[in-house]
Amino acid sequence: MKILHTDQTRQLDAYTIAQELIASIDLMERAALAFVHWFTNQFGPEEGPVRIACGAGNNGGDGLAIARLLHQRFYSVEVLVFSISPNPTPDFQANLERLKAIRSVPIQTFQPGDPFPTLPERSILIDGIFGSGLNRPVEGYWAELLEHLSKHPGTKVSIDVPSGLFTDKETTGAVFRANYTLSFELPKLAFFIPENHPYVGCWVVRPIGLDAGFVAHAETPYQLLTQVQVRSLLKERHKFDHKGTFGHALLVMGSHGKVGAAILASRACLRTGCGLVTVHVPKCAYPILQIAFPEAMVSVDLHEFYFTQHGPLNAYKAIGIGCGLGTNQLTATGLRKLLQDAEAPLLLDADALNILSEHPEFWEDVKPGAILTPHPREFDRLFGTCKNGFERLERAREKAVEKKVFIILKGAYTAIIGPDGACYFNPTGNPGMGTGGSGDVLSGMVTSLLAQGYPPRDAAMLGVYLHGLAGDIAAEEWQEEALIASDIVECIGKAFKKMKS
Repeated sequence: MKILHTDQTRQLDAYTIAQELIASIDLMERAALAFVHWFTNQFGPEEGPVRIACGAGNNGGDGLAIARLLHQRFYSVEVLVFSISPNPTPDFQANLERLKAIRSVPIQTFQPGDPFPTLPERSILIDGIFGSGLNRPVEGYWAELLEHLSKHPGTKVSIDVPSGLFTDKETTGAVFRANYTLSFELPKLAFFIPENHPYVGCWVVRPIGLDAGFVAHAETPYQLLTQVQVRSLLKERHKFDHKGTFGHALLVMGSHGKVGAAILASRACLRTGCGLVTVHVPKCAYPILQIAFPEAMVSVDLHEFYFTQHGPLNAYKAIGIGCGLGTNQLTATGLRKLLQDAEAPLLLDADALNILSEHPEFWEDVKPGAILTPHPREFDRLFGTCKNGFERLERAREKAVEKKVFIILKGAYTAIIGPDGACYFNPTGNPGMGTGGSGDVLSGMVTSLLAQGYPPRDAAMLGVYLHGLAGDIAAEEWQEEALIASDIVECIGKAFKKMKS
């Protein structure tokens, strides 16, 4: 699912109107109907009166149409019109006249400087004050209004985008704080930025029949992964396939006190379909691996506690390195030698990334197509501190292109970014996965897919989606609070099954 910038969204609306030969107010009616269909499935008339705050633009016009449609469905509705501009849009004015004709829907009008409205405590507040076309921060009286409305203790819902929120860049003014946001046709880039979550709340997308051809040809670096898209990447297994068919992965992981990382990653690697897994660990980890995970083969380092040097690499179809590795100098030297010698597809995570941040000269040995899997702090250590999520996302795109690597920037909507700058957001996963070892599981899963012959982009997309889906299934069984990384591994099979359904 593509994510368009604000100008493209306006062009999409205009193109749809021109192609279908419909009036813009009829497209507004479609949007209002889509909103009302979702709203009435979420909230019944008995849950309290509805107050709809409308500006003077088309977002406010949506709110007026929604008020009329909710009234027809026996909701108790009152409209609050805020005179932000002396020149309301034509569609706003037309919907205002339609609403006035009903007579039984109260309409209050507020001018700049008027006292703010008092809302019934149990009411549902719908925000249609500013839309996605906002081009400057909200300040002064209108900022105070948004702050006042955000304090409403009842449920708060925004139409298309929370008022005051910029969709394509950092927001610096006041923003309405919604519990729910319903976006029309496509999501907004701002929804995927961590600091915007308090404003956006739980967001949903509903189609309103905008032109599919325009969307198909629109150029954008951003997409939201869908189940259909990811499922199409899965390779079919055949009757006479065997463990040699599905690749041999090498995992260089673990150190004294962090052997669990190697166990989690190797179990995830096999669970994701790899034919053979060898784990290279320091001597102290050998008996632990043999007992805890007999399905894996073990390669033993010369050092008792740390990884210092690799063995022969020619047998492996993919190599994953970094989880629980430690960052001492012997390990750093061993990592650089592996980077220089490895020919197979490579995944770098955790301490491999931390070593890389401490030794930027190692970048010259990172081959094109490698996959890096940083969380935000690891990313900032690698590429410099970022002020906000937009800056971090743009820097990730820049560095993926510059270094010719794939970056899996982990988070609530993990971003998979390729050397061409294309960015795919993952919709699966939940807060329960914010637990020690979850990243080790992801590294094992993606390395497994690389070993099976998936191209790096496909391996990253499929691995991240499955990882989140397994976490969602685990959260259903054990609850988010009780979820641990091993639960994710145990649900990988169920994730495959659910994705194929």
